[in-house]
Amino acid sequence: MSSRARRSHRGFTIVEMMVAIIVLGVGLAGVLLAFGVVTRGSADPVIAQQMLAIAEELLEEIQLKPYAALPNAAPAPCARNTFNDVGDYNGYAPPAGTICFIDGTPIPSLAGYSVRVQVQTAALAGVAAAKRIVVTVTRGNDKLVLTGWRTDFAS
Repeated sequence: MSSRARRSHRGFTIVEMMVAIIVLGVGLAGVLLAFGVVTRGSADPVIAQQMLAIAEELLEEIQLKPYAALPNAAPAPCARNTFNDVGDYNGYAPPAGTICFIDGTPIPSLAGYSVRVQVQTAALAGVAAAKRIVVTVTRGNDKLVLTGWRTDFAS
């Protein structure tokens, strides 16, 4: 065999192998770093969706109540089962970190979430009787505000 034929079958040198290992190592480190960032942030959409579900449920509950004020009994701190009109929800704010069923029983899986409701009579584009409903849900530093309206369409 000639010396030229032997050179073409030599393979990689140790320097070439070291460079290849370093390049692959840096690339792999970058990919793992990206996976770490994605994994850390993956719970955030779940929290946002849960906050939205809480706010939508409470807003819908309020909007389905009658507009006119009706007499009722005073509820327990977290309960809403005696609320019988939209205005009853004004100032509703269970103890911090607590979301409750309508009867006032805390929901353990929602510990850490808080909710606050404000209901105010407000003008709405020529509608004589309207109430603005603001539901605020918080968890840690995250906050979601959902606003809805209830009108006295029956009158």
